[in-house]
Amino acid sequence: MVVLALVLPDFRLQSAHGDSFTRVGATAFLAAGAFGLLSALVWPWLVRALLLVPALALASLVFLLNGSLLLFALSLIPYGRGEASPQTAVIVAAAMSLTSSATSTWLAVRDQGAQRRRLRRMAPWADRRRQEPGDGAAAAGPRSAGTVFLQLDGIGYPLLREAIAGERPLMPTVAALCGTSHRLTRWRTDWSSQTGASQLAILHGSNEDVPAFRWYEKERGVVVVSNRPSSAAELQRRAVARTGDPGLLAVDGASRGNLFTGGAGQAALVVSIAVRRGKGERSRAGYFAYFSDPAHAARTVLSFAAELVREIGQSVRARLRPAGPRVGRGGLYPLIRAFATVVERDVVTASVVGDILTGRTAVYADLVAYDEVAHHSGPRSPDVRQVLRRLDGCVATIRQAIAYAPRPYHLVLLSDHGQSHGEPFESAYGHSLEELVRIGCGRPLAGEPRRARRKRREKRAETGAEARAVARSALHRPEEPAEPPLDPDTRRRAPVVLASGNLGLVSFPEIPGRATRADIAARYPALLSTLAEHPGVGFVLVRDQRYGPVVLGSGGGEHRLAGGEVIGPDPLAPFGPGAAEAVRRTDRFPHTADLMINSAVHPDTGAIHAFEDQIGSHGGLGGEQSQAFLLSPHALSEPVPGGGEPVGAEEVHRVLRRWLAESARVGGRTDAPSVP
Repeated sequence: MVVLALVLPDFRLQSAHGDSFTRVGATAFLAAGAFGLLSALVWPWLVRALLLVPALALASLVFLLNGSLLLFALSLIPYGRGEASPQTAVIVAAAMSLTSSATSTWLAVRDQGAQRRRLRRMAPWADRRRQEPGDGAAAAGPRSAGTVFLQLDGIGYPLLREAIAGERPLMPTVAALCGTSHRLTRWRTDWSSQTGASQLAILHGSNEDVPAFRWYEKERGVVVVSNRPSSAAELQRRAVARTGDPGLLAVDGASRGNLFTGGAGQAALVVSIAVRRGKGERSRAGYFAYFSDPAHAARTVLSFAAELVREIGQSVRARLRPAGPRVGRGGLYPLIRAFATVVERDVVTASVVGDILTGRTAVYADLVAYDEVAHHSGPRSPDVRQVLRRLDGCVATIRQAIAYAPRPYHLVLLSDHGQSHGEPFESAYGHSLEELVRIGCGRPLAGEPRRARRKRREKRAETGAEARAVARSALHRPEEPAEPPLDPDTRRRAPVVLASGNLGLVSFPEIPGRATRADIAARYPALLSTLAEHPGVGFVLVRDQRYGPVVLGSGGGEHRLAGGEVIGPDPLAPFGPGAAEAVRRTDRFPHTADLMINSAVHPDTGAIHAFEDQIGSHGGLGGEQSQAFLLSPHALSEPVPGGGEPVGAEEVHRVLRRWLAESARVGGRTDAPSVP
């Protein structure tokens, strides 16, 4: 405080008996003490009183409130007087909070008790009533192990291998795990290679009838979008009703930063309960608990601002590059990116630390930072390298917390999908998938400039990035309706064209039920050939009235899935083994679209063409997007006995279930209740 008084012209410390350094120091001592007491006693109640304020707005109010507390503390000094303008008080309070946090961290490095207390302060909402290390039952005998499942969203198996390779790996903490205590396993996603389908199956055991990130349900006339709170709640309800199982985390579990709860009793930043009164506020409580420490707030908000500046600089460099695919990075994207890479990362990591230090049995958390940046910058662009390093730092922090936990813990890292690179479909071919469908239907494009059409599409369809939904719930933003458009010529329901990465869906509202090949040909004779023969389209799935599900490709290629008969070049051959079974499974879903369109894949590079405005994408087949990873301790059994690879997110759920059961065994007995 004395140093700040010397540096800042609008901040003065005075003593009633003169301005000698000793007396000014005494005034600073009293002011700092008063400020510390107010921060400890008053600040948590102020934050609790602001639960109805949007969380990101609270992050800004933190500075104003903290400055107000400092001004109040200066007014309480009996033998001196401090003066500061309101804006200077904000700066001084933030600097004091950051200095206090950094000093306590430095002093705690070699003191295990202090280190444990520092980690507990990092997660102030941890339940202090739960068993402490060395207390009562915890000291009476061995305890079963807890399990932390940390999802690194969008990081594929090949990318992780590269990030942990070499003498100076990009992710040294993860590399150390792979080299000592853990095994790395690849697993193959379903056709819908995106968080909604993968995480629903991983946490709730079933992703049946989730054909894509977004799809149209004819009987209700609505578009379901996996990361909308109302849609996520409905998908979770359907999964629980289908399996009869509350979820992976039903026994003393915690769900952090996910789309779904997994049946956890403790949930923070979970999209599926964001719209429910009471539980929605509880889901957002993690923000307020985190920001209840002014040091957290100051550090995170400053990092947020730095990330905004970094994104602006990287965006300018991308525009100046002479070659390479580029996408728009304006609008709200810089804010969404900063939210995903700073706020969501910090809050989720802190909540996991709190769960570990209070001995919770099962924790599942999702860190979405890499996925958000890679969508716009590319899966292997220089922009993502720092993001990967920071995610590695999160893993290191969680490992450190495990060292001070009241019970042993198994740390499992996993991803829900990978990402494939490539130029967006519209950028590569000059028209969007929606425009291609319209051409195939024999309808002229709307008579408006391309820029206006592009703005209209962007307003109607949100990106598939998962961080956007969490940010919207944090801001208390209402859901935007997703209704099918009207045909501008006939004023009837136009074909509903939706995109999920490089997977496109076309539904015909005027045709009841699942439209067949004959139904579509009767109304739009040129549509199927227009789509199948397009160089940016890999294959089209349609239901044939005679042969059942049929996959169409260029050159007259046709793969009849029911009997396995292939006529001409096989459209599924470029997508590798397992493609036919993945497509066949999706065809059985009640809400599979009338046409399911997968973009082409380059046979050598694995490049694809996203139907959304993304350089790195996922959602269909092709490239690395279907190659996710599991990094599990050797203390747990192999994911697949004999060293095989799990296929599908539902099998991953069964693997995680088995590991929870193994962790619960203590000396041959089970130390946790079973879940039906």
